[in-house]
Amino acid sequence: MTRVRHSSAATGVTLRTVPHRCRRWLGWATFLWMSLASATCADSGLAAGVSSVAGGEASLWQYGAYLDVGYVLNVNFPENHLWRSRGTAVRHNEFAPNMALAYVRKDASESSRWGMELGVQGGYDSERFALLQGEPEVSGADTLRHIHRANVSYLAPVGNGLTITAGLFNSLIGYESLYAKDNVNYTRSWIADNTPYMMFGVNAKYPVTDKLTVAGFIVNGYYHLSHPNDQPSYGGQWAYKATPQLTLTQTVYGGPDQTNTALQFWRFYANHIVEWKGDNLTFAASYDIGTENIADRPGHPRAFVMGGNVVARWHVTGPWALAVRPEFYWDRNGRWTGSEQFVKAVTSTIEYRIPYKWTNTTLRLEHRWDESTGVGGGFFRRGEIQPGVLALTPNQHLVLLGILWTFDSP
Repeated sequence: MTRVRHSSAATGVTLRTVPHRCRRWLGWATFLWMSLASATCADSGLAAGVSSVAGGEASLWQYGAYLDVGYVLNVNFPENHLWRSRGTAVRHNEFAPNMALAYVRKDASESSRWGMELGVQGGYDSERFALLQGEPEVSGADTLRHIHRANVSYLAPVGNGLTITAGLFNSLIGYESLYAKDNVNYTRSWIADNTPYMMFGVNAKYPVTDKLTVAGFIVNGYYHLSHPNDQPSYGGQWAYKATPQLTLTQTVYGGPDQTNTALQFWRFYANHIVEWKGDNLTFAASYDIGTENIADRPGHPRAFVMGGNVVARWHVTGPWALAVRPEFYWDRNGRWTGSEQFVKAVTSTIEYRIPYKWTNTTLRLEHRWDESTGVGGGFFRRGEIQPGVLALTPNQHLVLLGILWTFDSP
């Protein structure tokens, strides 16, 4: 499988190469950034005064870095070293620097209402995380993929506190993160790799009660580096904390993600999460379903995608933890993965964590089995069925070692 690169990657990107809707969002982000600069200066001075009186508070600003390297042994030994139909941990049978990032962040609070995030990143996992198979890319996508997050936020004194965030922010869809350090397994699930890890636009969150929080968002599309049209997409979320350990979350998305923006071709997607979190045991179940009519295929067939998984993590003792994640994923029309397939997978992980001052080093040993069946199913294996075309096999076993190093200010 050949990765397509745009020529703009070699020359960089200027504001003129960014499509109209991205320039509009960048304009708003610039305005909010300038507002933040003056507001946070005032807040920092006020906070410093309060800190000296109170005996010293923790800094309002946080910063850090992250490095993720791994070696994935694929027993199929494909010549191209790639994991077919995937966007993360895709390089196999070689040493892989999958992610490196640095960030600075300030959370909005009642004492300092402006917040922000800014970070840069690189590595194999940053290459295709914001693009769906076959969708056109924004100009300069190969440069923009290096932005970790870039947003400003404001905690408005409305009722229980309305938080508004604009720019590039963490996705409201999904349970797993782009960054392996935030997950219980090293490799991501199929529904995680085929839903947005980031969103570009505006979102607003409001805690209705101590148990119920609602949110809404307007974004530039399902994947923020895809550019099928200039129309925005919309969505909402509710999260209910039924007990101190049990949280229920549902997020819905709707918007045009094809060149034809008529309502009949809109993409609709729903994400459902149930999480139970105890002192030493975390248990979570996710179920996703999505659909859209395909405008450029004869008869405009309706595409369906469906997936689910169960994540369980047990903190055994001290630095040791175990995790397991069974899952399934059905891409009936090949709209999300590029191939018509039904996938089953089971991932098992052993974790050992080494804390030192402001750093954490996490070692993960993982085994993963995937089975892909259907008209377009299968994984790359050694050998060619014809010159330049790799052979496929329905099963894939991976054994991997991941080394995750994090540095976070207190």
